[in-house]
Amino acid sequence: MTMFLYNLILPFAFLFFLPGLIIKLIKRDGHKDTYLERFGIFSDEVKGRLKNLTYPVWVHAVSVGEAQIAVSFIKQWKESNPEINFVLSTTTTTGQTLGRQNSPEGVTVIFCPIDFSWAVKKVLKMLQPKVLVLFETEIWPNLIYESSKFGTKVVQVNARISDNSFKGYKRFRYFINPFLSKLTVSCAQTQLDAERLKGICQSLHVELTGNMKFDQKIPENFLDLKLDETFGDSKRRILLAASTHPNEEKLVSEIFKKLELEFSDLRLVLIPRHAERGDDVASILKELKIPFHQRTNNKKVKGQIKCLLADTTGEMVSFINNAEIVIVGKSFTGNDEGQNIIEPALMGKAVIVGSQLRNFRQVLDIMLKKNAILSVSDDELENAIRELLEDPERCKKLGATAKVTVTEHIGATQRTIDIVKKFL
Repeated sequence: MTMFLYNLILPFAFLFFLPGLIIKLIKRDGHKDTYLERFGIFSDEVKGRLKNLTYPVWVHAVSVGEAQIAVSFIKQWKESNPEINFVLSTTTTTGQTLGRQNSPEGVTVIFCPIDFSWAVKKVLKMLQPKVLVLFETEIWPNLIYESSKFGTKVVQVNARISDNSFKGYKRFRYFINPFLSKLTVSCAQTQLDAERLKGICQSLHVELTGNMKFDQKIPENFLDLKLDETFGDSKRRILLAASTHPNEEKLVSEIFKKLELEFSDLRLVLIPRHAERGDDVASILKELKIPFHQRTNNKKVKGQIKCLLADTTGEMVSFINNAEIVIVGKSFTGNDEGQNIIEPALMGKAVIVGSQLRNFRQVLDIMLKKNAILSVSDDELENAIRELLEDPERCKKLGATAKVTVTEHIGATQRTIDIVKKFL
């Protein structure tokens, strides 16, 4: 009955959200040429490649952050079992680009079908996967139900349940239990996530494996960003606001406008979480009368400026590498879910975040206990940046402590692989 009701409602929900999906598809960067795969429409070349795979492991990750971890997961597994075939699917175009650029040789990257039963069945028949690995919160009823019905083992990895999701899942437990119980196992990031998963579905088998984000590997070679063309070749210190959300850019830009009067070598780089918001952020900078260069604008920089709007994708790690201080977004101006703080920490950067990171609660707690990160309110942000700029040694020590703290918690990826490979 649950699946019947879901499939009855789904077409109407899809039509309601369709305009937003189209706008995102137009505005967002990334690989779009094969987007019709979301509706089960594949080219003959891709269909031939997929049909030649022998019972592959199908790994699904929604967007850039999850796809990055999924690629690392596949790479590590293939090191010990090179004979296993993998297919990686993503939901977003930016995730698709990352998967195509970074996946090991032989891994086929596709778009995940929209959760219509007919589209899911079509892909399952073509792939015939032995195992379906779902990253983090990718719980789609038809994808799970039809895969289980097809005989595919369905495993959720790096699973987490946010405060809001837990409330919603508990409220609609009757609806969720029938397909959540079809999961073969759920590998949880934390003890709290494990308890929440069991609280939603008592019959679900849950394993505590840790957070795979701690196992991120930073590339040895970085893109040459040619920052001298923007900032000049004089000594500089870069304040990077990474993965920012609405209102955060204004907060950081206003603070920068004050601090640049005190610290002549200070430069600002803004990277909005969604690159299509670039023009919105540009409007804020114009309003504040801050001279800037927009990276997606192909015009040559006229003179040296102090602010760069990096409304691009795939360059985050390179910008982090060039920064002294990294402010991680979705944690200020009313945003409290947080973004990935492990990446800049692993690169030994001084990291500043808001006072609450609901999606990275465990990571934040670990780092706070080690004095490896600064967690501040909106009102405290300016002073926190100023103190790090005034004391470069403290800034370096904070970054070094962050790196050590992250490396102490590696191993979740291998623990997860050891569990999933039992079902092959």
